[in-house]
Amino acid sequence: MTAGPVVGRSPWQLAWARLRRDRVAVACSVFILLLFLAAVLAKPISALVGYGPTQQDRVNGITADGLPMPPSTHHWLGTDNLGRDILVRIVSGSQVSLAVGVGAAVAAVVIGVVVGLCAGYLGPAVDSVLARLMDVVLSFPFLLFAIALVTVVGPSELIEIAVIAFFSWASVGRIVRGQTLAIREKEYVEAARSLGAGNLRIMFVDVLPNLVAPVIVYTTLLIPVSIVFEATLSYLGVGIIPPTPSWGNMISDAQSFYQVAWWFLVFPGLALILTTLAFNLLGDSVRDALDPRTEIRGR
Repeated sequence: MTAGPVVGRSPWQLAWARLRRDRVAVACSVFILLLFLAAVLAKPISALVGYGPTQQDRVNGITADGLPMPPSTHHWLGTDNLGRDILVRIVSGSQVSLAVGVGAAVAAVVIGVVVGLCAGYLGPAVDSVLARLMDVVLSFPFLLFAIALVTVVGPSELIEIAVIAFFSWASVGRIVRGQTLAIREKEYVEAARSLGAGNLRIMFVDVLPNLVAPVIVYTTLLIPVSIVFEATLSYLGVGIIPPTPSWGNMISDAQSFYQVAWWFLVFPGLALILTTLAFNLLGDSVRDALDPRTEIRGR
């Protein structure tokens, strides 16, 4: 019997094959896709439910004592202290969380990759300056700086993205710097340098493609951190301005009612926990899929 031809596969194809076999990664991916879909379709969902994210239901949304109503056929996840539908507000709040989380993570990664490449490749003088800059950024107290900045310029999604990205890029920069220091002495980099290639070309054509895998993994893990940061700022009252819903300000509003209206606190908190857990588990799965030693260890 003649064996068939051997088909070669690239590392990316092997990683994709490992990722598809990972049930946790598949489940987390489905959850994240549904979350993005819900965020995109927030207005149609509000129209389907019959209530907007800031609309109060004085008939079926508040008890005679002025307390939130529990889950019912009128409000599937119950209402808050103002008679607003929690399901609609959670879905609308996912727009804020995903926009800030993804936006801040992407901004932090772009800045960190550029600074890390420059620090790791352009020599000791540049490395010393940029490494100290990263140390300074990492030494800033996040919450104090965020509160001070928002107090001066006012809260908004853009300010949240800027603040979170400012405190996150240095961690990315350190990782990229360490990888660049190891790669810049490789033979193919020396060959490109000997052929007269400039620093920018070598950095972004020869070095950067070899950093894509760790950058993708770190981006996946940075998104849930940014989402938690956004929720923290909104919880403290320096994030999204009410009545615009955010998971953080919903949890903040619920802290006075959790003993008499458990759903008011549980469902926004569950949305935050499940979202961060899904992104973290997906990031772990992506890291394992991109590691060629994973399959050997699993045997």
